[in-house]
Amino acid sequence: MRKVQFTILLIVFSAPTFPIGTKESRKNIPKIDFSCSGCELLYEQMKLEGLIQFNTFKAAYTGYIKLNIQNNPLLTVIDFNLPSSKKRMYVLNLVKKEVLFVSYVSHGRNSGGNYATSFSNRNGSHQSSLGFYRTAGTYEGGNGYSLLLDGLEEGINDQARPRAIVIHGADYCSEEVIRSSGRLGRSFGCPALPRELAKPIINTIKGRSLLFIYANQSDYLAMSEVL
Repeated sequence: MRKVQFTILLIVFSAPTFPIGTKESRKNIPKIDFSCSGCELLYEQMKLEGLIQFNTFKAAYTGYIKLNIQNNPLLTVIDFNLPSSKKRMYVLNLVKKEVLFVSYVSHGRNSGGNYATSFSNRNGSHQSSLGFYRTAGTYEGGNGYSLLLDGLEEGINDQARPRAIVIHGADYCSEEVIRSSGRLGRSFGCPALPRELAKPIINTIKGRSLLFIYANQSDYLAMSEVL
């Protein structure tokens, strides 16, 4: 009889489907479906068609899955496939399925005219850098209220801090400038925002949320370990 009881216990405790933990230990499971079909569904639920290109969103979502270690619901996407005369920065809450901000954003002066076509991680290049970033803290600097960024991709944007690549407001990022010159003014590589939106956007995304700057560049796609 004891031998039979021992055998039953051995089978129960060695079974691969034996439940481990309680409901309490599972309550922090992310509310987002991280499958490819989940990406498509989220795109539809957030009504992003006509606002963000699906390939851009899919690339941003792919990085969010891999890099969002703190379950932050916010994802900011900058699409440099679009010209600076179009609103191409999107602040998204993926858990609440909300679009929080849509804004103009400038690129680096040596990255191109209306379109950003050249990118660099080198100090002094005055070019934008592609890839995934994590937002940090804020400070008051020469460009006013600004947000520090940490580049997460080695060799692509990891020099963001030494280069002082930050989010800040700028007078050259406005519809008035677009009307007069056909495009936004350009920065030294920073993603600069309209003055009136800089502070609310910065205060929303500061504190370790993810930001993704994208362009359909073969060099970036080949180098990126995230994508």
